[in-house]
Amino acid sequence: MKLKNCICQAMLIFALLCSGCSNTGNVNAGKDSKDIDNKDASGNIGDNISSGNPVDSTAKRVSASDVFSDRDLETGYDKNSAAVIKLNGESASCDSNAVKVSGSKITITDEGTYIISGTLEDGMIVVDADKSDKIQIVLNGVNISNSTSAALYVLKADKVFITTAAKSGNTLSNGGTYKAIDENNIDAVIYSKEDLTLNGEGSLAINAEAGHGIVSKDSLVLASGEYNITAVKHGISGKDDVSVTDGSYKIVSGKDGIHAENADDESLGFVYILDGTFDITSEGDGISGAAFGQIENGSFKIKTGGGCEAAGVKAKQDMGDMHMEKPYNHKPGMGDRPGQWGNGADTPPEAPPETTENSDNSDSTDTASIKGIKADGDLYLDGGEFEIDSEDDSVHSNSNIIITKGNYKLASGDDGVHAGSDVSVSDGTINISKCYEGIEGKTINISGGDISLVSSDDGLNASGGTDGSGYGGRGDSFSASDDVYISISGGTIYITASGDGVDSNGNLAISGGQTYVSGPSNSGNGALDYNGEAIISGGIFAASSVSGMAQNFSTSSTQGAMLITTEAGSSGDEISLTGPDGDVLVSWKAGKDYSCVNISCPELAKGKTYTLTTGKTVSEITMTDLIYGEGNMAGKGGGKAPGGMGRHRSSQV
Repeated sequence: MKLKNCICQAMLIFALLCSGCSNTGNVNAGKDSKDIDNKDASGNIGDNISSGNPVDSTAKRVSASDVFSDRDLETGYDKNSAAVIKLNGESASCDSNAVKVSGSKITITDEGTYIISGTLEDGMIVVDADKSDKIQIVLNGVNISNSTSAALYVLKADKVFITTAAKSGNTLSNGGTYKAIDENNIDAVIYSKEDLTLNGEGSLAINAEAGHGIVSKDSLVLASGEYNITAVKHGISGKDDVSVTDGSYKIVSGKDGIHAENADDESLGFVYILDGTFDITSEGDGISGAAFGQIENGSFKIKTGGGCEAAGVKAKQDMGDMHMEKPYNHKPGMGDRPGQWGNGADTPPEAPPETTENSDNSDSTDTASIKGIKADGDLYLDGGEFEIDSEDDSVHSNSNIIITKGNYKLASGDDGVHAGSDVSVSDGTINISKCYEGIEGKTINISGGDISLVSSDDGLNASGGTDGSGYGGRGDSFSASDDVYISISGGTIYITASGDGVDSNGNLAISGGQTYVSGPSNSGNGALDYNGEAIISGGIFAASSVSGMAQNFSTSSTQGAMLITTEAGSSGDEISLTGPDGDVLVSWKAGKDYSCVNISCPELAKGKTYTLTTGKTVSEITMTDLIYGEGNMAGKGGGKAPGGMGRHRSSQV
């Protein structure tokens, strides 16, 4: 099969690329040549600062030519050579010898094109041809129902094309049960053992009162047409892949809206979307690919579970004085997180939902997951318009997330964007209006894009622990980890956080871009929090927060930074820093109450005096050191203390 061969080759190339990658990044800025050349065995540079190693966004898993054939995209057909099947209630009529009619069961046995119209009650269209046969079924005003099985069953063929005729409306449905008719576990309105393509210029409604809407136990392609799918389980499911190049899809599902999984071959079971319009409301994940996910364009409106509001939050005292907010109605498996449940117990507040999958080709079980877009492997987001309201993470990968383009409006009951490994953002607009943590991964690399987020805990969080934020606890480590880091080299980032603004359980490197942080306003968190070193060598960092756990940049930084206590300030205050010549260097508006500010910009220099305006208070700061302001709990060149920060003179205006 062409697709399988291409995927295997792509996987080999990807592995070779990854094995040959060298660590690159900006976190070594400010180190002398001795430090830079002193790499240890783990590949870390200098004083245990891990170098940035974002995922190579050019290492695509598939391309359109790998997945879509010319015939997938062809919606035309020859009416003169096609066989015509007329449905008439409880039976059908056809002049072709390749069509067998037995009551309400119509079987297609040979290659060719078949045009079907009419109504079939409690019946089934079956394709049982040679393994080399390609068959096109044209639905031209069809209504087929089956109370106990599939309305359309592809048992054997090389490939089947289901085409909706132009301007036609068609309906296929199941009545609520599935009874075995052979050794296959049929559990969908359209059920195919072979490669299946749906296309056309008409519409198709699928109503599955039990089971799934569309299932292919091989490759599933959706190339064009309009689809309205309601299913108790998955709306659309493919074993090798679900690949979409165009069309309009409205899906309401009791499990995943779009699902791809192959338990026999980990390189397959992926979702690839080139374009299309999607309106998905699901009780499981909106879009889920086991091997990986790749989206290049399209318009997506996704709501999972009860949306972000269903997750709920409550103030919870945790880790001494550290204030944390956690969802209180956590469901088993949501976020795959161990630890505390929302009710403070070690057991879930409710029994898990159904976990077994009614499938003859998969030994895996479904765990309740209510994410917007999910991939077990890498998730590539290369463009599109996204509006996601998810009870769990809005964008999730157990591996890496690579965002290169697109507009994202996310509201999450847990994380806005969560990766088990790396999150890389090089372009696009990301607006996270509600979440527990905004962007979370083992490593975070931001080199471009416009990001704004509001979080009930951390804004950016790099952690070496498990998926441990809102659903199930904080994670497992607060010590420095060499392979955990945040790297910001470009882009514009606005963070409003109730927890830490930028939090790395390892190291932090800022070499470019603009990062603005408002919050926290509680003393258990800080605008900047790191466990290794925080080196700034370029860009703008500006933050207003409370001073209880305030932390400055490391003294090995090559760009100036100040950490200043202020008079108590209020949300909405205008904050600005003016240089010696009167030019405004940095300005922003506080999103929360505050009592200190962190500022770093290229113009800061040791020995010069600057004017800081916070609301109605004006202060003069003379930079006696390049990293100005320390505390009683200073770490590696930082300041993390309630007091003892930089001295300055203040006045009211």
